[in-house]
Amino acid sequence: MALILIRAEDQAKLLNTLADIERHAGLKVTGKPRIINSRKADEIASKILKQEVRSKSDIAVLVHVEDDTTKSIVHIRKIHPPAHVIVISEEYGEYKTLEETFHGLNYLKGYYSHKDKHKKKSK
Repeated sequence: MALILIRAEDQAKLLNTLADIERHAGLKVTGKPRIINSRKADEIASKILKQEVRSKSDIAVLVHVEDDTTKSIVHIRKIHPPAHVIVISEEYGEYKTLEETFHGLNYLKGYYSHKDKHKKKSK
């Protein structure tokens, strides 16, 4: 299971990015995305990228996907979502802290899984 950080300018771009991850990258989001403080998300992104982020985010979420980290990176690199997507692997120091705080974060409102909806229709 991979942990993904998504940083965006607004909720619409964030929701579109989640849809792109499922529809175009073919990754299965597990559970609901959790809102993380946008300033904290910018700091984490800067540490992982080892450089300052070009733009600050106004909204950010953490999300788990069923696929492993390597597969997630490969598939996300093939799409062009409207928000900044970072797959956080276990080798980063921030991973453990984010995993520990994940379940204490609030859910993102307005999100539904395209794949869950699609599965219900096909039955």
